[in-house]
Amino acid sequence: MIRTLTPLLAALLLANSPMIHAAPAAGAAAPAAAAAAAAEEKVVYHINDASLARVAMRNIQNHITASPDAKIVVVTHGKGIDFLLNDAKDEKGESYQTQVAGLKERGVDFRVCRNTLKGRKLDDSAVMMDATVVPSGVAEIGRLQAKEGFVYLKP
Repeated sequence: MIRTLTPLLAALLLANSPMIHAAPAAGAAAPAAAAAAAAEEKVVYHINDASLARVAMRNIQNHITASPDAKIVVVTHGKGIDFLLNDAKDEKGESYQTQVAGLKERGVDFRVCRNTLKGRKLDDSAVMMDATVVPSGVAEIGRLQAKEGFVYLKP
């Protein structure tokens, strides 16, 4: 009987052993989680279709209203760059410039893919002054997520 119980007791002790060792780590993780929660909120909005630009900018405006200290970067490529080109207008003929400038004043960064510009035979001067040209839109999104801790949103 003791021979049967000994392996059983050993198994129970070993099974509970990781929990004992995990308890201090979980306790140590609590301050780290609190620090992470207090860290800067950083969000990259991905736009690859300019027909969604107005909706995306309204989302961003709502985001800033709810989280005024959030760091927001809008990265565009493909058809998404269209609303950031000089003199760009929506389907109603209204310029995007005022809305983009207003968001820029609130700290939003707009970035345009140079690969898309080159593919369309446009240079950096085709982009409105409130936007910055980056080498690659998709690479910029990846870099922001992997190296700077941004979360990804696609309106």
